[in-house]
Amino acid sequence: MKVLHIASECYPLIKTGGLADVLGALPWAQAQSGADVRVVLPYYPAVAELLPKAQPIDELHTFAGTIILREASYQGLSLYLLDAAHLFARHGNPYHNADYQDYPDNVYRFAALAWVGASLAAGLDQRWGRADVLHAHDWQAGLACAYISHWRVRLKTVFTVHNLAYQGLFAAWHLTELDLPSSMFAIEGLEFHGQLSMLKAGLYYADEITTVSQSYAQEITDKMYGYGLHGLLQHRAAQGRLHGILNGIDPKIWAPETDPYIAQNYSRVKTLKHKTESKYALQQRFGLSEDANKLLLVMVSRLTEQKGADILLEALPRILSDQDVQFVLLGSGEPSLSEAFARLAADYPQQVGVHIGYDEALAHQLIAGGDVIVVPSRFEPCGLTQLYGMAYGTLPLVRHVGGLGDSVRDGQTGFVFHQANAEDLFEAYQRVRTRWDKPRSWQYAQRQAMAEDFAWANAAQRYLELYAQ
Repeated sequence: MKVLHIASECYPLIKTGGLADVLGALPWAQAQSGADVRVVLPYYPAVAELLPKAQPIDELHTFAGTIILREASYQGLSLYLLDAAHLFARHGNPYHNADYQDYPDNVYRFAALAWVGASLAAGLDQRWGRADVLHAHDWQAGLACAYISHWRVRLKTVFTVHNLAYQGLFAAWHLTELDLPSSMFAIEGLEFHGQLSMLKAGLYYADEITTVSQSYAQEITDKMYGYGLHGLLQHRAAQGRLHGILNGIDPKIWAPETDPYIAQNYSRVKTLKHKTESKYALQQRFGLSEDANKLLLVMVSRLTEQKGADILLEALPRILSDQDVQFVLLGSGEPSLSEAFARLAADYPQQVGVHIGYDEALAHQLIAGGDVIVVPSRFEPCGLTQLYGMAYGTLPLVRHVGGLGDSVRDGQTGFVFHQANAEDLFEAYQRVRTRWDKPRSWQYAQRQAMAEDFAWANAAQRYLELYAQ
């Protein structure tokens, strides 16, 4: 089976969030299962640095200008890369500038990604031929499903929603610039409240839709989580075309037994005690007292209200009134939240450490060194940090929403609260604190969490079964 993934990120080549982690693992897992898998990705500067010898194979003249199509192999996986300096030669975040302002030409940048991806799926590269399945990810690739429908190409399309909140909305007049007919600008098509929606293109035109957890697939059919698209999603669900498949984690990258970033490797069975070395290293890095008996909470997250960063901020002063509790944050996002966490660190210098930004090695060190990883999201399609936490014996404290509720068993592999407010979070924290004071019970929960199987092989097989349908 030939499968072509189209996405705007792929770890470790380019990453801003969980989408990259999925594309960095799912295609490889599918290839291990015998599928012929390729990925289409922009040739960002960060990608070019890692793959400087990517070979040009075609020159495409598109509505977005000339694009050199390159190919490369990375860790055994074949990649198609869009080399167009005027579109993608921008350092840093691939979607916005340093002031968090979206690039004004995103409509052309990601329509071009979708167009080239659809063309490749339709057989543009004659050596590979036509794909059996085009798998588009999030709004940046959504138009690929519309192109395949418009061109009437005989292949199947799958669209995965990683986060419905980001919809790729643009002015309607762009449509005809993107080699799509004006007839597609309709309620039964790409139109969304007078705008062009790249996300809706995937939801409407794909043969099958997936989300990254079972609960999120249900939640987005409800008005509260559907962002105005719940009616369409209810219709697709009634057709049997909406599926939830929980993300996995890549044990080559996220495994305490082999992780090169952490102070000392450890395992669930014999050497869990070595986890303390990572805790000491983290405490030392942030100038906190090196004490295994202090309860160390960590958070690795974008700093947004979606992620519940403000909820945690409100609860932390009560939590930190206990001198035997510490907190370390790694994250970036809304300036007001970044500044609030920085002030918290200044107010509690003996208990709080904050690093604003993102550092992959440091993320591993927080997840290995913490005792609890906090994920208080208002909504969460899947969430990955709670899965990483469980793999490392760092028990998650999560809100029961989306994939968080699907993956964490309250009182067994972590701790769960239900309402998106500081009071409910604090009540759950009190259960954490009570359990922490019972070391044998805490270690039992750690081993339970580390025994959970969230390997990508399971999710990859489910996707292949869906393709086969």
